[in-house]
Amino acid sequence: MSKTAIIIPARYGSSRLEGKPLLTVAGKPVIQWVYEKAAKAKLADMIIVATDDKRIYDAVVAFGGVAEMTSVNHKCGSDRIREVVDRHPEISYIVNLQGDEPLIEPSAIDEVARNVKEDANADISTLVRVLKDEDEINNPNLVKCVRDKNGFALYFSRSKIPYERNTISGEFYGHLGIYGYKREALIKMTSLEQTPLEKTESLEQLRALENGMKIKTSVVDFVPVGIDTAQDLERFKAIISRKLSV
Repeated sequence: MSKTAIIIPARYGSSRLEGKPLLTVAGKPVIQWVYEKAAKAKLADMIIVATDDKRIYDAVVAFGGVAEMTSVNHKCGSDRIREVVDRHPEISYIVNLQGDEPLIEPSAIDEVARNVKEDANADISTLVRVLKDEDEINNPNLVKCVRDKNGFALYFSRSKIPYERNTISGEFYGHLGIYGYKREALIKMTSLEQTPLEKTESLEQLRALENGMKIKTSVVDFVPVGIDTAQDLERFKAIISRKLSV
């Protein structure tokens, strides 16, 4: 049977916030907040946390989730997900949901899944949002995307793109780090060598574009709250505290 899986790569080590999947907010670890958002998506048949750390594995099992141990040698989340997919021949479509996005919208997860399931031309799918703030547009830590008329990505960059040689009426798009894959696309991408543009920009998705793969994008209107630093964690705690007090 062809199934759609949300796979959440999660590792303990982080240079900026070690052990963040297990940090507790309102009585629940961050990984549980992410898992529960994934569980609200309508198009997924299964959810799996892919981790190389027994502590994370045990935490997921403790709250009733599904987790699988993976190799400690993976260099990125895509490779970790590939290991899980290799064990499950029934998985045809994959959503790579980051383990540090506890406020992701379930509808956004469904949009990513829908694009690879329903668009025959899409190898991969992802999300973008319109950028209005000039600081965001010029921030190299916020990846930008330019798209064609059909919503397929032309390029991703840490630079401000497109370059404004002339005044334009178009929009700037910021990339959200969630991906959908057809099974064969994930296998292909994780089998390819790193490409020159990927190495230059340090953006894995450029490997797909350089090899002729098609990445479908959808525009969403929410600002993600990813947890990369202690400050991000405090901001998430404040958001949850406000919601619980309503």
